[in-house]
Formats: sequence, C-alpha cells, structure tokens
Amino acid sequence: MAGRTLIALVSTLVLVGTGAAWRVYDHAIKGVTTSDAISDGPKSVGHEQNILIMGLDSRLDEHGNPLPQDMYNALHAGDDSVVGMNSNVLMLIHIPGDGSKSTAISIPRDDYVTLDPTSCGGDICKGKIKEAYGRAYFAAKQKYEGTIKSPEALDAKARDAGRKAEANTVTKFLGDVPIDHFVEVTLAAFFQVAQAVQPITVCLNERTQDKFSGANFVKGPQQINASQAMAFVRQRRDPDEALNFTDLDRTRRQQAFIVSLASKLQSSGTMSSPGKLMNLLGVAQQNMAVDKGLDLGKFAGEASSLMSGGLTLFTLPVDDFGNDPDNGEAINIVDPDKIHAYVKNLLNPPKPGAATATTTAPPTTTAIASADGIVLNVVNSSGKNGLGGNVEKAFAARGFTQGEAVTGSARSSSTLLYGSGAREAATALAGQLGLTPTESSSISSQSIQLTVGTELAGSDSFTAIVGATSGGSSETPTSTTPPPPPVSATNVGAKAPAPTDLSSMNGSGVPCVK
Repeated sequence: MAGRTLIALVSTLVLVGTGAAWRVYDHAIKGVTTSDAISDGPKSVGHEQNILIMGLDSRLDEHGNPLPQDMYNALHAGDDSVVGMNSNVLMLIHIPGDGSKSTAISIPRDDYVTLDPTSCGGDICKGKIKEAYGRAYFAAKQKYEGTIKSPEALDAKARDAGRKAEANTVTKFLGDVPIDHFVEVTLAAFFQVAQAVQPITVCLNERTQDKFSGANFVKGPQQINASQAMAFVRQRRDPDEALNFTDLDRTRRQQAFIVSLASKLQSSGTMSSPGKLMNLLGVAQQNMAVDKGLDLGKFAGEASSLMSGGLTLFTLPVDDFGNDPDNGEAINIVDPDKIHAYVKNLLNPPKPGAATATTTAPPTTTAIASADGIVLNVVNSSGKNGLGGNVEKAFAARGFTQGEAVTGSARSSSTLLYGSGAREAATALAGQLGLTPTESSSISSQSIQLTVGTELAGSDSFTAIVGATSGGSSETPTSTTPPPPPVSATNVGAKAPAPTDLSSMNGSGVPCVK
C-alpha cells in the first residue's frame, strides 16, 4: 500500500515539526522495532545512502498481534486468518552524498526474478520479487518453531529472515546495488495515517471505477476519505479495457498518493497539532520496523527535504506479462540487464556540464590489506571460458596469493568459503562482491574458495573489477548506451506511460494519474 511507504517517510518527518515533537521524540524512537537483519550486507561508499522501503501485506502489527476488528472491517483485506507476509510495496530511496536531488525507485511487486536462496530452501529458484520475504519468513518459522517457544520471539526471528532475503533479492535484481538501511511497515499503517489527515486531495486523468477495490472516482481533483484512499491505491482494473489499466498503474497511484499526502501534511498544520502528532507517532511505534543502523534523527531531517519536492519517483518498466511456469500466476517479465542499465543511470546521472562518456573507464584497483598471505582459489561455475584465471589475476592485484582456478558445474549462485585465519580477508572480499562469507572446515587454513556463478559473473561491478585489473577481458563492455528517458507518469492519452516505459513523477504538488 502507498501508506506503508508513506509512513516510512512521514513518521520520521512528523518528529521534527515542533518543539513538542522533539520532547516526545525519544519516547517514540524507543517504541519502534529495530533489527540487525541486514547489518552484514554490503554498504554504499562515502555519504550515500540507499534505504529499502518494504510494505508488508501482513494482517498483523509489527509485534505479531492481530489488529482491532473494526480495522479489518475498514481495510476490506481479510483478518489475521489471512496469512500473508509478502512485500507488496518495494521502493528504494537513494540519497546522494553530495546533497543533490534524491531518487525513489518503485519495483513492481510481480516482477519475476531470481530469489535469494534462503527463500527457496537453499536452492536457486525464481518467483515474484515480493515473495522473497514471505518464503524466507515461513521457512524460518518452520525451522525454529521447535526451539523458540515464545511466539513473539519466533515471529521476530522469522521476520529477520524475511528482511534479509528481500534485501538480498532486491540488491541482485537492481544490479548489485547495496542496501544501507531498511524501513518496514505493515498493512494497518496506511489506513491509520489516512484517518489522521483526511480528507486528502488526489487527481485522476479519467473517470474510473472498479468493483473489486470499490473504486469510484471522477475525473480531475477530488477530496477522498480514508476508506476511499484504500480503493484509490488498490485499484488495478477498470471496465473500460481501452484504459489498459495494469499493476504498474497501481504503483504510480501509490506514488501519487504519497505526494498528495505529503502536500497535505505540510499545509494542514498536522505537525503542530499535538493530537494528530501523537496519533502518527503511535502508528510508527506499532506498525514500523527499521534496521539498528538507521539514525532516525538524521533521517527525519532528510525526510523533511524529501517531502518538500527534493525527490523524483520512478517506476521500473517491464518487458511483458506472462504466467509463472510453476503455478500459473500472473507475473511481470523483466530483462535483468535492462533493469541494471536503468538503475545505474538513475543512481549515477551525468553531472551538469559533464561530457557524455562513450567508454567504460576501469576503476582504480582497491587493495585489501588483510589479503596478504591469503591464498585465493577460484571455481568457475559461470560457463565463461577463462574467467577463473582472470579472477585470480584480478585479486592477486588486490593482495591475494594466486591459488588454483578450476572449472565447476554451471550454477546461478556464488559462494565464498574460508578456512581458519582467513576470516578478515574473506569478509573484505565478500564486501566487494556482495556475498556472505562462510567458514568451512573443508577449506585449508589461510585460504579462500570463491565459486563464481552466472549471476555474479554477469554483474557490471564484477565485470569491471575483473576486466580492469587483468589486462582486459572479452566480456568487458567497451561502450555504454544510455537507456531511453523516462515518460512522465502524469501524461494522458497516447502519451501515457506504457508498461514498457520507465516513468517518473515529481515529489511535489498533487499529480494527476490514470
């Protein structure tokens, strides 16, 4: 839901509006659930931050407790007997280290991708990107239910497994983009926030209705209450097939609602109303979780600028629609290479006045101090001839001792195993490759075994490392073709964005959407 994303941005913003907000800030922070689920993952360089917003379809609050019955009645989404833990909203917020405009990237929930192995019982599998959380959650719950007796502790353990799996899946899907922090919000937050600030002004390009979501809206600007807001962000059908309404249009609706609600919060005096302020803080405490490394005080200040127009929201495109070969469910078909190119361009836009690059410059070699005396052996399971030798040479230039390079059976995933005495070097190497190091008694002391699968071998960052320090490689790209510019999400008629278009929306005003 839009509100799940919104509360992550707004619940911290409301803390900085007045002196009264600061007096209750400490109390509010102590009530928010924290987690170290992604503490060992790769992080951004310098002052940049990537924050993953995850909106769960759970019918429980962040503590695993059922919601009040009147809330289930208002949500029209079932009660706590409806078991769901998918990340139905996924948005990456990128905050540049140089203070330039921030970027939000929405990932359509049904994109069919390779999931993190923990979502698949340790195997490689594919599914909707939203499913990584839920699959890992239920797998962990089944694994630990015999040893963790407390239902609340078991739920917390399972949620951490889901958070880590979803973050890892998104990182790989976007092209090895590191995730520094996460904000997780449950289903109830949307309705509660909308109740606190209703009515809210939204705008539509056409009259539309949908019996499934209960949507019934006129053309143009209009004010809606909390119940209507539920229908606004859930609608993905219309009797008029000419509108070609898709799940991506629902994603753009969610973005538009976020922008409209932010505008209302800034103009309505909500932040100076003690009653409304405390209502919003209560939503954050009960229905929000963040990683332990996120400085909510600092993020509150950043959220203030984000919500005042310093943000552009993008929706990633899909190539086509199809069906999951395993269960027949509808999926979005995507091209990972195209997605990597889009995201790379969005997160690293050319600076004003900079010349357009036509070649990929090799990155500076980064030495690993702890690699001295550590032998690196490589198993090439990528299917690319000669890659193992290139990897050996690349990391010899970073301080490792060259070991053996052998060819293994083709596989998608990559692993990094290390023996005694090699933990520090393995951790540093894993950080550069976006992998998780694992100690193994089968690996000789002072040694590391890196198995390179097809996903790692095909990533831009890995290719740059290997090609830049090994004298070049036939797989190393020598030129880049910028992806087409985004289409405005507010365009109408024939100019309206298609599913195959990258679309954008400004983070200010009240945008009109399909």
